[in-house]
Amino acid sequence: MTNTYLDEFRPPQHILLGPGPSSVNPRVLQAMTLPILGHLDPQFFQVMDEVCAMLREVYHTENPMTVPLSSTGTGAMEAACANILEAGDKMIVCRNGFFGDRLADIAERCGAQTVALDFPWGKSVDIQVLADALEQHDKVKAVGVVHAETSTGVLTPLPEIVDLVHRHNALIIVDAVTSLGGHNMRMDEWDLDVCYSATQKCLGSPPGLAPISFGPRAMEVINTRPSKVQSFYFNLKDLENYWNQTRAYHHTMPISMTYALRESLRMMMEEGIDNRIRRHARVASALRAGLEALGMDLMAEEGYQPNDHGPDSGGYCRYRGAAAAAERIQHRDWRRPGPGAGQGLAYWADGRIGPGSQCFLPAVGVGANPARSGLRGSHRSQPVRRPARPGEL
Repeated sequence: MTNTYLDEFRPPQHILLGPGPSSVNPRVLQAMTLPILGHLDPQFFQVMDEVCAMLREVYHTENPMTVPLSSTGTGAMEAACANILEAGDKMIVCRNGFFGDRLADIAERCGAQTVALDFPWGKSVDIQVLADALEQHDKVKAVGVVHAETSTGVLTPLPEIVDLVHRHNALIIVDAVTSLGGHNMRMDEWDLDVCYSATQKCLGSPPGLAPISFGPRAMEVINTRPSKVQSFYFNLKDLENYWNQTRAYHHTMPISMTYALRESLRMMMEEGIDNRIRRHARVASALRAGLEALGMDLMAEEGYQPNDHGPDSGGYCRYRGAAAAAERIQHRDWRRPGPGAGQGLAYWADGRIGPGSQCFLPAVGVGANPARSGLRGSHRSQPVRRPARPGEL
């Protein structure tokens, strides 16, 4: 065996069309090559403040505690639970996909009495089922909902759910890992308490940071809790003292990743948040039309797909009957674009998320029906397909 680790690593230029990470604009990659500043350098404090200001724009919030955590989205999920929940608290988690399952698991690990409401994969959360559960269980501290479930592409509308949860004096914790930056997110208008995301999807940055925002109710719970937060790393009280003007050291912030997020957010500000969301909607609709023309069925139920809600929508789909995705992972042809695999299911996942989403559409066969898709051009390549085997979706 040769010691290949002595060779310079030069990865090929792949087109990433999965649910994350997304392909990153060269401007963002270039930002990561800037000289390193110290994590307590006043110039880096300015970068931190600028990133937080732009994140508040994307979240549509005035929440002071809107920051990027040094983690992926799962870390933000854990931070949300660890700071809100104490041993013995009761939390209802709506599970309609893989990441709803994970949220329930993390809540349980935080010592909460977790009540899981299971909905079929591909279906949105049934608000009546949630209402019945809130009537049945008293003293519910929090309800967890995945806004756009990465594993199925299903969008769960939030305003009515939030109103219901607050009528029962509980907090709402929202997973917006897939939706933030690609779908309408109105944290203040919808009165969300905790909402977390990740940088590697619609925000168009490499994985490694996780935006999170805490509303006034959540901050009151955190500031008045009698027990210590179970996690030192995600303890919001200490993190807040680093991100506010106190600038007390907590941990070494990933400097280059923060540069990258700043640049990707700056690109979003240049494009316009609403324009970014409309582009994701346009691209999602176009690809869906092309793939449906090839005989592939959308997994998410009609009316609850991220691009079914007018201009305020995102671009993310999963398709049944595409078991070739799993086969492609095993026998990867890197000359072809790379959609993602489903978690535990055999279906084809496509994201088209990030700043360059539209230019990748020809590579995945939208040209099968360019007139219907609304995009021009002659596109030859199509997704690899084969009939589903028994037992496959």
